[in-house]
Amino acid sequence: MKIVIAGAGQMGRHLARMLSASNHDITVIDKDSKALAEVAQTADTITIEGDSTSFTVLAQAQTRHCDLFIAVTGVENDNILSAIMAKQVGARKSIARINNLEFLETNNKEMFINMGIDYMFYPEKLAADEVLSLLGHTSTTEYVDFSGGRLSLLVFRLELTSPLVGRQMTSFTREETEKYRTVAISREGTTIIPHGNDILQVGDVLYAVACRDSVDEVLGLSGKSNVTINNVMILGGSKVGVQIAERLQDFASVKLVERNPEKAYRLAEELSHTLILCEDGRNTDVMIEEGLQNMDAFIAVTGRSETNILTAMLAKRLGAKKVIAEVENMNYINLADSVGVDTIVNRKEITVSNIYRFTMSTDVLAIKTLRGSEAQVLEFVVKPNSPATKCQIKDLGLPQDVSIGGVVRADKVFIALGDTRLAAYDRVVVFSMQASISKLGDYFR
Repeated sequence: MKIVIAGAGQMGRHLARMLSASNHDITVIDKDSKALAEVAQTADTITIEGDSTSFTVLAQAQTRHCDLFIAVTGVENDNILSAIMAKQVGARKSIARINNLEFLETNNKEMFINMGIDYMFYPEKLAADEVLSLLGHTSTTEYVDFSGGRLSLLVFRLELTSPLVGRQMTSFTREETEKYRTVAISREGTTIIPHGNDILQVGDVLYAVACRDSVDEVLGLSGKSNVTINNVMILGGSKVGVQIAERLQDFASVKLVERNPEKAYRLAEELSHTLILCEDGRNTDVMIEEGLQNMDAFIAVTGRSETNILTAMLAKRLGAKKVIAEVENMNYINLADSVGVDTIVNRKEITVSNIYRFTMSTDVLAIKTLRGSEAQVLEFVVKPNSPATKCQIKDLGLPQDVSIGGVVRADKVFIALGDTRLAAYDRVVVFSMQASISKLGDYFR
């Protein structure tokens, strides 16, 4: 697929790296030659220096022949304009990054669609959505629904008290494997597709696909109980922090800590049911005085990865039950995992998941990029007479780094086993490492 990306900032660089790794033909446009040089060092791309709102530059990037145009510059108006222009000159699909929730209202969104923009995304809203979803399942580090919630991907760390610690994969009974399937294990920064001789260890992060009726039971296997969220402290009056507070303040007791006095006063007017504290969240004594140790959830979203990690560590040590940190510096993600932060949110990875589906065939209903790994979970529709319908799953010859987790067939939902045979129009949840994603479509078409 030919993809043109307007913007070589952090978001553009991450998109270029991830999409070029899937063998797409990538062209990146930006006014900043230095930013383009950084893109070229990390991704196999063509770079064009210039303004993405210029017809000349769009022509130079061969936009009229591209399958997907993605506008992710730091200027919202430029993104909207270039996305409209790209569609008008011939791009098959056009996407724009925005930072105005008003644009996502139904009537306004339809207007932009009529002008040629197929999809608009607001990274801060996507991050807030992710945090709120995680607060509903506090024993997980990631939680994704497929097929309307009939199948779910649960990601959780094994605590010392987990009954799974020390068990070999071959020891699981059929009754257990019919409730959920462990499609991958992350251990010390390495992702493993589990096989019979693998033994589960304390600290392993399990990626499990479970049927709706088994979700609570499977989460109980982590060794950590789910927490009802009544008291929340948010560090940082960023766009992400404000959206989380707005959506939680009518259902829970929310405190938002912002050290900038002007911003704190403004937020006090905007968030009528949130207690705004004008304090430095790095001050341990102040945080203890404000009851950090009694919080059901602590969410650090200052926009500074280092501050978020350090304060999340403090919150965890003091006794906050669920700790979430926004970590935008990709180099710090494994560090945050290793020091005990429950869940990490990264806007770039969340955004890639939302955009990636536009690069897949129409047989892909959903796709999720998994945090801190070169892996994704996809939901496919099995086509009639496709190779997947010809034999049992164990005989399909799937790549070693691919695992089928669950199946939705009409009104039936079940976990995929080796002797499962897929049928036409099944909806299948598949875990895959990045290197094999491009091969998957051949099995289901």
